[in-house]
Amino acid sequence: PNYNSVKKKTWEEELGIDLVEVSALTGRGIDDLKAALIRKASYADENRPLISDLINPGELVILVVPIDNAAPKGRLILPQQQVIRELLDHQAIAVITGDNQLKPTLNNLKSQPALVVTDSQVFGPVSTIIPLKIPLTSFSIIMARYKGDLKTLVKGAKAVTGLKPGDRVLIAEACTHHRQADDIGAVKIPRWLQKKVGGNLDFNWCAGFDFPPDLASYKLIIHCAGCMLSRREMLYRISLATAEQLPIINYGVLIAYLHGILPRALLPFRELSHPL
Repeated sequence: PNYNSVKKKTWEEELGIDLVEVSALTGRGIDDLKAALIRKASYADENRPLISDLINPGELVILVVPIDNAAPKGRLILPQQQVIRELLDHQAIAVITGDNQLKPTLNNLKSQPALVVTDSQVFGPVSTIIPLKIPLTSFSIIMARYKGDLKTLVKGAKAVTGLKPGDRVLIAEACTHHRQADDIGAVKIPRWLQKKVGGNLDFNWCAGFDFPPDLASYKLIIHCAGCMLSRREMLYRISLATAEQLPIINYGVLIAYLHGILPRALLPFRELSHPL
């Protein structure tokens, strides 16, 4: 063995940690460093609460699930499934309704729900139906906290006010579903955002694990809920954006912001005492 390898082994033994040689100049060792970080990463995140820390056992939660052309046939999407399962595990009561049946659902309840969770696409109309005294948020915002860094994604809302016509915006989706006529990522969000900006934006899309390495030309990244990604992958994508000082926001946070209800949608999350 050469002198450097012996020296490295000695340091590892003295410090009790693995050492990885990395060069910021040439990029040498970067992949080895990433692999070492993954090996050493804590798996405590596997037990992170999705929704159970927002309510108490026995409390009632309304889940608003619109059924439209974008909804999969014969099943619920993964975030909805996961929320329902955790509510059941937590001994809470889950009431599931469509957005068009929300008013009669509220009228038929004998007690006030502890929380309402809606699909982000109907955030606007749902917020007008649910009284202000009832906490309201969305599946996408819940997933933003569960899979990513909600505080960072909320900070991305500030960048929306600085967007100008012609700015480049990346819309990233974790899955590769077939786009529908009124797709949330391809149609609705661009429409709502351009209305807010007052002109056309230069949108680019990526799907699945095809996340572009060069982000410098973008003014904003809009990411889906990330339900098909691991938390580690979602945090990695957020870190790529923050390394470029590039704002990143997720679908639910953006939609709530564009409808003027983001502060309300964040109230259930105690860790966000001053979200904006």
